[in-house]
Amino acid sequence: MTEATFPQCRIVTERLLNPETTERLLNQIVSVPGVRRMVLNGPRLPATVTYGPAKGLANPHSMRKAIHVGDQELDLQVHVGTILLEIENRDVVPALQAAIEPVFTNFTFHIQEGRYMKTEPSLVDYCKYGPNADKEMLGLSDSSSKSRPVILQGTK
Repeated sequence: MTEATFPQCRIVTERLLNPETTERLLNQIVSVPGVRRMVLNGPRLPATVTYGPAKGLANPHSMRKAIHVGDQELDLQVHVGTILLEIENRDVVPALQAAIEPVFTNFTFHIQEGRYMKTEPSLVDYCKYGPNADKEMLGLSDSSSKSRPVILQGTK
């Protein structure tokens, strides 16, 4: 049996997105059928200060908010700059482009096709998740993070 290789694309924006724009964008992406996996990339927004004289104190940041995607609520842990997507086939890209164009009215974006997520387990994945790691979860989280990735249920 041959393994299917799914195409991947990356949405690159001109600047970092605020939580409201991120929420609108993710809701548009979730509405497009054919998106298998999604990763939000950007600078981390920790809940507490991790180093320096204020280590351990609360980190009030205006971009760290709860957003609603579909019917789920999730806390933004990064200031979103790029979004990585794994799609079922290349026919999804034009539908994706049409769905997210209305979100970007004040600045530009690009959709790039390529390989951006891991498809096979690495040594770190083997050490952290074991030999029976779920291939659907590979590349979706930071291997040094103690939190699990947020899973949004699709429409299938």
